[in-house]
Amino acid sequence: MTDTPINPAELLGTHRASIDRLDAILVYTLAERFKHTQAVGKLKADHNLPPSDPEREAQKIERLRDLARQADLDPEFASEFLKFIIREVIRHHKKFKS
Repeated sequence: MTDTPINPAELLGTHRASIDRLDAILVYTLAERFKHTQAVGKLKADHNLPPSDPEREAQKIERLRDLARQADLDPEFASEFLKFIIREVIRHHKKFKS
């Protein structure tokens, strides 16, 4: 029985197609997440609640670090990514207070 030679260009194309699909999933997932955080921001502004919740943010970061470890992803990268998202959410929440 002979082994079929690997075609690097075909393999590269397969990986790139998967990456493109995953990028789309990330964008649509972030858009859905921001729809909910916008609703939270409006609710907070309507009820005079602070735009950030440091205790919840810390819990979210720790949870994401755990998920990252389970997924074999660098927890520090996952943490920094979530911190970036949280900063953006808080920035939006502050606009509702204006």
